Amino acid sequence: MNFAVAATTFALVIPAELPDKTFVSSVILASRNRPMPVWLGTALALTVQAGVAVAAGRLIELLPRTTVQAVVAGLFVTGAAFLIFLPERAEAEKGERLAAAEEEDVVKRHWRVFLATFTIVALAEFGDITQILIANLTARFKDPLSVFAGASVGFWIVAGAGVLAGKTITRYVPLGVVRRASGVILLGFGIWSLAGLL
Repeated sequence: MNFAVAATTFALVIPAELPDKTFVSSVILASRNRPMPVWLGTALALTVQAGVAVAAGRLIELLPRTTVQAVVAGLFVTGAAFLIFLPERAEAEKGERLAAAEEEDVVKRHWRVFLATFTIVALAEFGDITQILIANLTARFKDPLSVFAGASVGFWIVAGAGVLAGKTITRYVPLGVVRRASGVILLGFGIWSLAGLL
């Protein structure tokens, strides 16, 4: 395993996922239920989605090199635009709606809370910006194990932050700042990928 690739993935996944609807959902679910089953459900769902994204990245790798670089660059720039220009309030509202929709079905028993959380997060994360990011990193670095490891650990930390300290984080660092910083980083990777085509 390449620790530099894992660390890069880890460093990019956390700021991209923090202002996300999944983060907001875990904050709300944890406020109404015990934190451990919510964290476990969120962490497992995000890990599964990391695996799906890595598999998608492996498929992108099968394309010709210039096509891969063009696709990766385009997806990075698209992800950057999404993070920079989409208001974070829209993501927060999506997360609140997802959590509220399942609130009546979530009972106090741990396994039910775990299953409900896993389902909400797994469905919410399909096609998410972090999945695109992970697929891009897999295609770029050609090291699926390292990307998967970095993404998974990053996801676990974000899930923990959402469950234990989500509301506190936003008191000190506005989610808009986190989103825009993530967008600028992704834009940098997009420009780097485009430069590789020249």
